[in-house]
Amino acid sequence: MGAYFVGIDIGTFTSKGVLINTCGEIICQHSVQHGMENPQPKYFEHDAEKIWWYDFCTISQMLLEKSGIPSDSIKAIGISTLGCDCLPVDEQCKPLRKAILYGIDARSEKEIEYLTSYYGSEKIKKIFGRPMNSGDIAGKILWIKNNEPEVYRKTYKFLTGTSYIVAKLTGNYCIDRYLAYASFRPMYRMDGRIDTEMCHPICSPEQLAEAKTVTDIAGFVTPQAAAKTGLKAGTPVITGTGDSCAEAISSGVVKPGNMMIQFGSTLFINFCTAHLVEDDRVKGTTFTVPGTYVVSAGTNTAGTLTRWYRDTIFPDYIEAEKSTGENAFAKMAADVDDIEPGSCGLITLPYFAGERSPINDAKAKGMVFGLTLAHTRKHLYRSALESVGYSVAQIFDVFREHHIIPEKIMAMGGGIQNRPWMQIVADIVGVTLNIPKIIVGASYGDALMAALSAGYFKDFRELESVIEIADEVKPDKERHITYQKYLRLYTELYKANRDLMHQI
Repeated sequence: MGAYFVGIDIGTFTSKGVLINTCGEIICQHSVQHGMENPQPKYFEHDAEKIWWYDFCTISQMLLEKSGIPSDSIKAIGISTLGCDCLPVDEQCKPLRKAILYGIDARSEKEIEYLTSYYGSEKIKKIFGRPMNSGDIAGKILWIKNNEPEVYRKTYKFLTGTSYIVAKLTGNYCIDRYLAYASFRPMYRMDGRIDTEMCHPICSPEQLAEAKTVTDIAGFVTPQAAAKTGLKAGTPVITGTGDSCAEAISSGVVKPGNMMIQFGSTLFINFCTAHLVEDDRVKGTTFTVPGTYVVSAGTNTAGTLTRWYRDTIFPDYIEAEKSTGENAFAKMAADVDDIEPGSCGLITLPYFAGERSPINDAKAKGMVFGLTLAHTRKHLYRSALESVGYSVAQIFDVFREHHIIPEKIMAMGGGIQNRPWMQIVADIVGVTLNIPKIIVGASYGDALMAALSAGYFKDFRELESVIEIADEVKPDKERHITYQKYLRLYTELYKANRDLMHQI
């Protein structure tokens, strides 16, 4: 029946899987919804067994069942999950606690302060290229060590979601070299080797996974995993990577000059460059594509912000959806065009879960400024969408300072279905956003990399040949000029209120 490849991505609220052929065409896809726990402020968690492993097994089984493709026709499997999460497991790969999620989980502030003091600010800046932040796994591991010593004592490996799924499938513990360095600094060097000296205050080197290239074969599906997933025992499993990297690959970010803006639960940017860029406000490192680098930046809210507005400000739209079938998010998006750019003088700071790029402030708070009796909830919502655009504009200003300009910008993630939002971002930043024909995202990138690993593409650049652009969102020059005033106020609002935010 030919050769086929499976890609599965575990996300914040949704897990997706695709099955593709050797031409990169999607034969079948399946998705599973799940929740996210927020047990107290700054804490965000997933149950790795009940969400990550359950979703993977369910999707794998459903892809095979729906497609009718026999399991022995699957030639390789690619996996991605939330990038910078921390999961301690024992020697049987059993989770010892719920996974601490990526940068939205900001519980490790004290640990970050300690590590900054331990290594010294200058050394931290040299290692990270910026101050440590809530996305760094070192702080999360140290939090477990300080607050859950019994869990720490029993930990055999500290894993990310991808490493956990790969270990469940193959019995081997490994991590993508790019993700290891980007997320686990200072414990990994840029070439993937573990820095034993730098591990000292955090964990032992033996508690870390082996770093490999994303397309390296991590191992093969065990009989036990085959029984759970429906996959054939012995099927190759690649090392895999984080969701943002996989999504970048799915949109054709495979050479310098290409950029992806991922509008997911959070917003994430991967900008492939020809040289290393170091700046406190963003993250520069080697990219998963050999011979290239990447500048990454992310905000803590995007889709989670729109979800909060839906649940809190538009609950009647949720009720109407149950009876009419009209999607609440779609109805909210349709209302946006009724409001002029700038939301009649309303500015939102979207720091509802702290913030990463470019301010890197876990203590930042959300804010709505300029309210008058003339404003409605439509103004509030448009202002929230604009706030994400302002954050992207700030990140682009950092890129311009380093004289790196993207040649092609691909927009990805669930947020691209909100076309008024995409127009707002294009207008604020002043760039064209390209929407690819296949918008499944990270799981598609996983499948493409599995096909590359199996030898069905000669290199990463050849993957770009299967990526087609379906639509362009071009900026409006007049609206771009209008937004510059509000962008300046947005920037000044945070500066003026930062100290007050930290007191709450």
